[in-house]
Amino acid sequence: VYVDGESISENVVRGYDTIWAYYHENKNGKISSSSLEANVGIIVNCGAFSYAEMPHDFAYITGVTGTLKTLARAEKEILAKVYKVRKSTYMPSVFGECKRNYNCATDVRTVKEAEYFMEIRGEIDVMCRAKRAILVFFESEDKLMKFYHSSELSSIKESVQIITEKVSVKDRALYIKRAATIEKVTLMTRIFGRGTDFVCNNQQLLANGGIHVLQTFFAQELSEEYQIMGRAARQGDLGSFRMILLDKDLEWVLGSAWATELPKIKGSTLYENLNNARSAIFESQCNSKGIGIKQRKQEHNASKNFMRDLNQGNIVAVKEFLKNQNQGANLVTASSRTVLLMDATGSMSSLLSAAKETVCTMFERASAILEEKGLPNDAFQMQFAIYRNYNSREDEILQVSPWSTKGSGLRAFMDAIGPKGGWGAEAIEIGFWYTAKESETQGGIAQVILIGDAPANTISDVTSKRARFGEVYWKQTRFDAPTYFEDELKKLKNKKIPVHAFYLTKYAKDDFEKIAKETGGRCELLNIQSSQGAESLAHFVTEEILREKAGDEAVELYRRKYVKGYMG
Repeated sequence: VYVDGESISENVVRGYDTIWAYYHENKNGKISSSSLEANVGIIVNCGAFSYAEMPHDFAYITGVTGTLKTLARAEKEILAKVYKVRKSTYMPSVFGECKRNYNCATDVRTVKEAEYFMEIRGEIDVMCRAKRAILVFFESEDKLMKFYHSSELSSIKESVQIITEKVSVKDRALYIKRAATIEKVTLMTRIFGRGTDFVCNNQQLLANGGIHVLQTFFAQELSEEYQIMGRAARQGDLGSFRMILLDKDLEWVLGSAWATELPKIKGSTLYENLNNARSAIFESQCNSKGIGIKQRKQEHNASKNFMRDLNQGNIVAVKEFLKNQNQGANLVTASSRTVLLMDATGSMSSLLSAAKETVCTMFERASAILEEKGLPNDAFQMQFAIYRNYNSREDEILQVSPWSTKGSGLRAFMDAIGPKGGWGAEAIEIGFWYTAKESETQGGIAQVILIGDAPANTISDVTSKRARFGEVYWKQTRFDAPTYFEDELKKLKNKKIPVHAFYLTKYAKDDFEKIAKETGGRCELLNIQSSQGAESLAHFVTEEILREKAGDEAVELYRRKYVKGYMG
């Protein structure tokens, strides 16, 4: 059983992690030997099919959506160029003009953490006094429960109902029905903002203004915002919508300098500025997905050919496919090992998306160039490591993938990684601490590629930020001793391990330049949110892998082959 987002999944297998878990639980006497034998074995990768490619198997593609107008430019281009969907029709509601009370210039506001729960409670009280119903949507179950158990809600806590994915289907249906009644307060997670039908049959409630929806976070997609907004004022009924946003949660959209940027846009233009910034980020992510679609097309077609060969009894082709899919690291030729160390705090959604979508392309291109240079195409390994800050617990301040000779494994790792936390300067020292320790293992490390948008914590930062959870907490973790990025950097420098530092904002520039200079690495600006951001990421990482393994000539060959407009 795994916790998957806000729900619990009983039919998920996470590769060998699940198998080792079976052995562990069997050793502890919690799983029988028969259950162990039935669920463990060698995992054979037999390819992968892509949902993005399946529509191409149909003669016609049609669809119905309530959020067609929210599609980003890049999404429309993918529909037109990849799927040939060029015609769209907008149909007005049969219920006439929408009667929702909402003005984005006045009904969206940000508050500080000390006021956040008080403001939400205030909105609840206003609606209850007006004899209306209120639906409050939270970004996660964790944030919902913090509010539920807060002193601000305590006086009415017993009358408040909660809807999360952990609530049984039977109870969920009852709570949804109750939600549309007078003075009912319902707290729920964001997933119920899509497709959940809160039917209001109470005429007095409608006369009082209908259902009110309060969104307590800024959605990463405009379509999600539209869906949540649409839980009220349905089918011609009255209703209203507001947003109360925690200022520090806006780091993902305003960047690591959110504290200085937010005061510049407060007021009637707040929503307009936030929406423009969100659109730019989403456009960047869509461009990354375009690269991912091309990569998955190759995998999808290869897997279809494998199924064909298997059905036709073409054993030679089947064996070759399975060998390529499951071949491990080259143990004969010395393997160059690169750690890609990335900031995964709240402002890094574009980077994480680009890394996930381009990692297979990095491997494919590097392998092709190595072959042209007469070297084994699997003579390098890569590992992803992501760092955050001391407002993240031990399991999230540092997350590390296995070493891999294939991009698919790293892409699977990135599927479970999302932007979280953030606290000004970030815990780069934790990432360097890890890479310094990894350099002492048998395989060692050839180089580190650092990507982020904030400088490293200072010594005083480390001390004050560790105090959030307290030294008693950290002493029980692998990060028991405080460390500083310059101390860890010296360890890498002494082992002649270069750190190539790519900064996303000027805020990180000085530290990143210092890090690269100290270790003999490369330092450049990476504009990840540009239309070519994902390609730039792929170029930077692949070039350094090739430079370390095959020299500058391999990089020159790569640029002539893959970098558009490169003249040498």
